[in-house]
Amino acid sequence: MSYQVLARKWRPQNFKEMVGQEHVLRALINALDSDRLHHAYLFTGTRGVGKTTIARILAKCLNCEKGVSSEPCGECSSCKEIVSGNFVDLIEVDAASRTKVEDTRELLDNVQYAPTRGRFKVYLIDEVHMLTGHSFNALLKTLEEPPAHVKFLFATTDPQKLPITVLSRCLQFNLKRMPVDMIAGHLKTIMKVEETPFDEPSLRLIARGADGSMRDALSLLDQSIAFGGSELKEDDVREMLGTISHEPLIVLLKAVSEGNGLAILEQIENMSGVTPDFEAAADALISLLHQLAVQQVVPDAQQDDENIIQLSKELTKEDVQLFYQIALQGRGDIPLSPDPRAGFEMVLLRMMSFRPLREGMQLETHSVNNDSKQDQELSKKKTLTINEPVQEKKTDKLNEQKQRKPESVKKTHPQAEELPPWDVLPEELQAPPIATTPIKAPEVKHKYLSNKSVDNQTSEDLSPVEYKKRSEQNWFDVVPQLKLGGRAAELIKHCLLESQENGMISLVLDQGSAGLLAESVQLEIQTALIDFYGKKVTLQLSIAESSNQVPQKTETPAQRNTRKIDERQQQAEQNIASDPFVIELQNRFGAQIVPGSVHPTKLI
Repeated sequence: MSYQVLARKWRPQNFKEMVGQEHVLRALINALDSDRLHHAYLFTGTRGVGKTTIARILAKCLNCEKGVSSEPCGECSSCKEIVSGNFVDLIEVDAASRTKVEDTRELLDNVQYAPTRGRFKVYLIDEVHMLTGHSFNALLKTLEEPPAHVKFLFATTDPQKLPITVLSRCLQFNLKRMPVDMIAGHLKTIMKVEETPFDEPSLRLIARGADGSMRDALSLLDQSIAFGGSELKEDDVREMLGTISHEPLIVLLKAVSEGNGLAILEQIENMSGVTPDFEAAADALISLLHQLAVQQVVPDAQQDDENIIQLSKELTKEDVQLFYQIALQGRGDIPLSPDPRAGFEMVLLRMMSFRPLREGMQLETHSVNNDSKQDQELSKKKTLTINEPVQEKKTDKLNEQKQRKPESVKKTHPQAEELPPWDVLPEELQAPPIATTPIKAPEVKHKYLSNKSVDNQTSEDLSPVEYKKRSEQNWFDVVPQLKLGGRAAELIKHCLLESQENGMISLVLDQGSAGLLAESVQLEIQTALIDFYGKKVTLQLSIAESSNQVPQKTETPAQRNTRKIDERQQQAEQNIASDPFVIELQNRFGAQIVPGSVHPTKLI
C-alpha cells in the first residue's frame, strides 16, 4: 500500500476526533441531536483550521444510514463513500475553478431532483468567495428557499468578499486559529502512535511554524521526519525551518545591555555563516523579547530555558519594552534595506544607542554652531554629569538676592519705582530655594559681544524705547518672543526663572525634562536671550534634584499654560451648567450634560 501523508491519514472522521473549534462543534452537535437543522451553513477561517473537514463530517451526520445524529457510525455504505469521496449526493465544488454564472446555473439545474442514495443532497462549495457577482445572484433564490432535501455547506477564507445578501441567508461559524500548545499536543499524540522518535522542542518549533494551521503543522511534520531520517530532532527542525536558536540572540542582547558594539558586530558575523535569513532572525529576536517580558511580569510562568530566566533578571522591564518596540519597527525596515544583514545590525545598534538615561550614566554633548552667520569650529567633547553633589551656596545666594535694597537699583534705573528693571526679579515671582545641580555654561561668541564692551550699553539694533519696553516684560511674556524652535523651545518651557540679576539669568530645569538638555540647546537659548535684550547675558542653567511641585507663583511657562487651559475649561463647564436655557432643558426633559463634551471657544 502506498504511503499516505499525515494530513490525510489523520483527518478527523467525526466530531470527537476534532482538535479545537469547540464553539463550532457544540452548536452543530446540539442542532443535530435536537433536529434543529438549517438549510445553509457558512464556515470561515484561515487555511488548515478544519472548515472542509467539519463540512464533510456534517454531511456524514446528515446521510448516515442509522439516522441523523452527531455521531455517524462510520461503517455504513454512505459513511464509507463520503470518506472515499464517491458519495453521489455529496456535490463538492471548488469555486475557484468554477466562477462563471453558467457553472452555477448548471449546478442548480438538478437541485429540484430528490437525492439518489442519501437522505439529503449536500452542496459543499469551497472558497465560495471566488464566485462572481452574477453567480451569487443566480444562487440567491435557491439559497433562500431550497427544497427540503437540499443542504448548502460553504467554506471560505475571506468572508468579507461575500455579498451581505448571501451572509444573511446562512448560519455563519468563525473557526479560530489554533494555539501553539494545542498543535504541539496533537503532534505529540500522532508521533507516539506512529512510533517515531522525537523531542518536544522540535514539536513546538513545528507548531510555531504552522502559524495556527493544523494542516500546515502535519505537512511540516511529514517534511521534518523525512529531513531527519525518520527521527525528529530540534537542530534538524531548526535547520529545515530556517529558525534561529536563542543562544546567539541572548548573546546579542547581553552585548546591547553592556553597550558593547564590537561584540554585537562579531556575533552577527558569526550568525551570517549559518543564518542567511536575517528577517527570520528579527522575528526570532521579537519572540525572545516577548518571552523575556512575560518572564519579568509573571516570574512563575512555565519557562524551561535558564538563559531566558537569567537574562530577564539582568535587563530592566523598561529596556525590554524599548527593545521590543525597536525590534518591531526595525523588522519592517529590513526589507527596505539594501542589505538585510545591515538592516539587522542597525536594529541592534539602535537598541544600544537609544537606551534610557539612568542615574549615574553620563550624557555626552557637543557644542554646535549658533544662529549667527559666523563660522565656528566644533569645540572639544564635554561630559555633562547629571548626578553631582548639591552646592549649598545656592541658598545663600538666593537669600542675599532677596535682601537687596531698592535704592541700589534706582541709581541706574530712575523709573524703578514705577516698573521693576529687567535685571531684578519681582518679589512675587521669586522662587523658594530649590536643590539643584549646576551646569557649566558653554562659551558664547556673539555679534553683540565681539570687539566692544556692552555690559552697560544697549544694542545698536534696539532703540532706547524698545530696549526699555523689553527689559520690563514679565518672564512669561519673554519666552514666546525668543523665537526658539524644536528642542530648545520645549526645554525653556519647563524652566523655572530663579533669578535675574546684573545680566545673569538663572534657570532651573524640571528633573523630568533633563533628557532635553544638551550643550547645543543651551547655546541656542543663551544666544536668543542676547538677541532679545540686545545686552550681554550670562545664562546659568541647573537641574532640580527633586520633582516636588513648586508653588503656583513660581510655575514654569509650561505649567502656567496648562493651568490657564484648565481654568478656561472649568469656567466653560461652569457657564454651561449655570446657563438658564440648559437648566430649563434639564428640568423639563431630564437632559444631561455629557462629560467631556464642553470645550472653551478659544484655548490659550
